[in-house]
Amino acid sequence: MKLHNFSAGPCVLPKEVILKASEALLDFDNGLSLIEISHRSKAFVDVMEKARSLALELLGLEGKGYKALFLQGGASMQFLQVALNLLEKRAGYLNTGTWSDKAIKEAKLYDDIYEVASSKDAGYNYIPKGYDIPSDYDYFHCTSNNTIFGTQMKQFPKCDIPMVCDMSSDIFSRTLDFSQFDLIYAGAQKNMGPAGTTLVIVKEDILGKVSRKIPSMMDYKIHIGKSSMFNTPPVFAVYTSMLTMEWLKNLGGIKAIEEENEKKARLMYSEIDLNPLFKGYAAKDDRSYMNATFTLLNEDLKETFDTMCKEAGINGINGHRSVGGYRASMYNALSLDSVKALVEIMSELESKA
Repeated sequence: MKLHNFSAGPCVLPKEVILKASEALLDFDNGLSLIEISHRSKAFVDVMEKARSLALELLGLEGKGYKALFLQGGASMQFLQVALNLLEKRAGYLNTGTWSDKAIKEAKLYDDIYEVASSKDAGYNYIPKGYDIPSDYDYFHCTSNNTIFGTQMKQFPKCDIPMVCDMSSDIFSRTLDFSQFDLIYAGAQKNMGPAGTTLVIVKEDILGKVSRKIPSMMDYKIHIGKSSMFNTPPVFAVYTSMLTMEWLKNLGGIKAIEEENEKKARLMYSEIDLNPLFKGYAAKDDRSYMNATFTLLNEDLKETFDTMCKEAGINGINGHRSVGGYRASMYNALSLDSVKALVEIMSELESKA
């Protein structure tokens, strides 16, 4: 039976990527496994260089003063690392969910943080709009997509200060003018690869402007100088992320996958809105194309629905514990057929009710 993986992360990956990665575990470089070769070997240095180059190419940032890094510690480490490298006096944060809230908490360890707006009052079910970003702040930070609550920023503010964006759960999923951002970070495990590495895209000219001493491991400039090889990198995660980016490029890049993602989202939300047994959690204008959150209005049907999903091979749709209900994560590698399978179960439940 085919399984339909709607897990919020670690995410579904293309089958061809998993096959190539598994082959590399057995034999990557003249009989040696990918995970037993030296990270300084030419074979892996080539992988790292290709991964960094592909990231910039896919985002349209080649030759524009940006560097791509593959680091460790996940997006959670970036909450701290961004502040260490960029925060001198004060910064503005848009609070749209659990992860932006945690980013604010970490940044507050160093200096004053101003919440330009927050949707916490409504359980983070919408994206605030119409807020002001002071021009004398060091940077503005936002989270493009919120996995837990199922919201996504459709537009980004114009500001006169560097803009930092956590794109952990929608990186490479839609076309944007990525040059409007001065720093982008994304944990690989949501839409790019396995857990263990974090992609950071940073414009070099925003660095080196804070007065504090930055620990070497946390200094972006040092990681740039060492080509993401300051310490031993997570070789398997970087390699698999490289394979995923190759897969995406061969599909036609971000524009091509965006069209597929829009089809999946339209189908999913159409069923949520038309089926009287379900209700969407996020405000309609701010619904995420990556994570559809919804509830079953009649709890008496929960056991039946869960059983039907299990029998159909639907995996990973339980909502986050802080929200409840259900969450269908529709990352790049999830097929339209998988969304159709879930929608059919939802429709069948309605006919039985």
